[in-house]
Amino acid sequence: MVNVTRRWWLLVSLSATLSPGLAAPLLQVRRDGDDIRVSAPHLKFLTGKPLERLKDGASVTFLAQLSLSTDVNALAIKRAVDRFIVSYDLWEEKFSVAKTGPDARSISHLSSSAAESWCLENLAVGIDSIPPNKPFWIRLEVRAEEPKDQASVVGESGINLTRLIEVFSNPARSQQPHWEAEAGPVRLQDLKKQGRGARTG
Repeated sequence: MVNVTRRWWLLVSLSATLSPGLAAPLLQVRRDGDDIRVSAPHLKFLTGKPLERLKDGASVTFLAQLSLSTDVNALAIKRAVDRFIVSYDLWEEKFSVAKTGPDARSISHLSSSAAESWCLENLAVGIDSIPPNKPFWIRLEVRAEEPKDQASVVGESGINLTRLIEVFSNPARSQQPHWEAEAGPVRLQDLKKQGRGARTG
């Protein structure tokens, strides 16, 4: 009989579900100080129409949300939303990314996979008031921003986080490139706690 370890079950429980037509990645969850962060090496959003636009010389903005819920179908009890502007250098064949908002930062000379990873590295949701032994689900959503979204989210005073959250309260439009991944159940006591690290850029 195969010896099924607790670590194996944890890896299985973190298997992600993705939008139809995309290969399911493993959504990796970790605790970073008082935050939860994720990585998804197999989730590729610098592809398809967004990549075509980038190689045509246009910048593409992606909206991202990381949320926690008590069940896979329950409403979010905590969330973090951010906006990332990606551009592409045709000569160097490298990507640049700028995170907007109060803690704006940017980075350049990245490969596509490094640019995608940087966006997720800079997306964190707080875990205060979450009991260590209480199971929860975590969901990652990434969408290519459309003009209608930009008009409501970006104003003279900067990014309107309330409007950005409202964008994710509605399903993505049929023609809007979007990616989703979920993992759970996860418990804080099962996650290795790491010291809060500085974000580059």
